[in-house]
Amino acid sequence: MLLRAAVWLGLFWAIGLLAGCGPAPFNEKERATIVSLSLSALKPLPPDPTNAYADQPGAAALGATLFFDTRLSRDGNVSCGTCHKIDRHFQDDLPLGVGVSTNNRRTMPLAGVAWSPFLFWDGRRDSLWAQALTPLEDAREHAGNRAAYAHFIAGHFRERYERIFGPLPDLDGVPDNAGPLGTREQQAAWASLGDAQRDGVDQVFVNLGKAIAAFERSLTPQPTRFDRFAGALAKGENPRSADALSDEEVQGLRLFIGKANCITCHNGPRFTDDHFHKTGVPDAAGLPAESGRADGVSKVLADPFNCAGRFGSGRLENCPELLFIKKDGPELLRAFKTPSLRGVADRPPYMHAGQIPDLAAVVDHYARAPKAPAGHSEAEPLTLSEREKAALVAFLRTLSDP
Repeated sequence: MLLRAAVWLGLFWAIGLLAGCGPAPFNEKERATIVSLSLSALKPLPPDPTNAYADQPGAAALGATLFFDTRLSRDGNVSCGTCHKIDRHFQDDLPLGVGVSTNNRRTMPLAGVAWSPFLFWDGRRDSLWAQALTPLEDAREHAGNRAAYAHFIAGHFRERYERIFGPLPDLDGVPDNAGPLGTREQQAAWASLGDAQRDGVDQVFVNLGKAIAAFERSLTPQPTRFDRFAGALAKGENPRSADALSDEEVQGLRLFIGKANCITCHNGPRFTDDHFHKTGVPDAAGLPAESGRADGVSKVLADPFNCAGRFGSGRLENCPELLFIKKDGPELLRAFKTPSLRGVADRPPYMHAGQIPDLAAVVDHYARAPKAPAGHSEAEPLTLSEREKAALVAFLRTLSDP
């Protein structure tokens, strides 16, 4: 009798091992979908044809130095690292970013950003280096100006700069402070410069951004417990107990790729489609209504530092993202970029201006699918029990667990 019981227990143990210790095994379609979300499926880092220094170690080293240098701000207190904190997934945990003053958007995390074709919540820049330049001249962030940055590089990093980019231009006669986006005095000083002087300053400014971008390309997502689980699943193995998902987490994963339709937008190894969606997210209290992607499209097309500009590839036909960009339509108004869910449990609050405080509230928002403040929302109401909502949150936490 004891022998027979032992045989049955062994059989049940073997069946449980093959099935993943609890929940029913995934079918082939589910298995393929889960594996497609793993970091093992992440494609090699794409080249940047607009940045010849993108993968140069010397440029990345200079970029890392500049990224954390608070002297790249008007008041000497703000660096890129002020908002993009190295120990917080390169974001700051605040509802709105705070530089020289308070911004009207949430700081986005940077890990894996080099795979994204458009940057910022509204996609107003189309390369890492163009993105890096934008806060430097923004009055709410670094509040600097191009001439000041050129003189700063010449005064503090001449040798390193010239080793990477070649000789600095002659900055004699260029005022300490001048730029097209600064104060009236700075704009007037910029207008007084000759074309050659402005070109020289612009080139130093652009190279500063390209160095920071080279550093940011090294910021890649780190594997989590979900990736180890997906890796074992791909090999037909049973995850070790420390790496396995609980029954609740597996239920959340099933919901994520199935009934809840999260994967429609949060797909691929970075859990983002890199597109722009409007999903009924409310306006942020105390801030003006946002135009989102509708405004971002016009800005990226007008940006002198975009892919087609003379500091990029120089030709629109070499810039497929710009060439085939959707320029108008009601679906662009108040649409915002799908953020990556990598590390998502570690970075509340959520949405483009921190309107939703925690993951449970995010899941509840998408289950209710409230009307958009204006126009049509893509989100459709979901019938989810409280247990299912909790399971989704539990799964999302596995994208942060090391």
